[in-house]
Amino acid sequence: MRLIPLVIAPFAFAAAAWGDEFSIALKPGAGAEVVANNCAACHSLDYVVLNSPFPTRAVWQAEVAKMIKVYGADISDDDARTIVEYLAKNYGS
Repeated sequence: MRLIPLVIAPFAFAAAAWGDEFSIALKPGAGAEVVANNCAACHSLDYVVLNSPFPTRAVWQAEVAKMIKVYGADISDDDARTIVEYLAKNYGS
């Protein structure tokens, strides 16, 4: 039983190291900082990149509205417009 922690410990440290290995960077452009500041406050920015082949402007607009109305994201109307514009331009279909 005493060997279990010795066997598991290296994997725990390796997993922690791998977790920091990949960082998500948004495409540069007007509004990228607004997206990073607002969206990354609640979730990883990899959601933007992973979902980017699919959404249209209308889908991004609905997603931003859902984050505000359903999940309670504290995003101003101006920032919401900037976020939708940036996402539609840089991660829209």
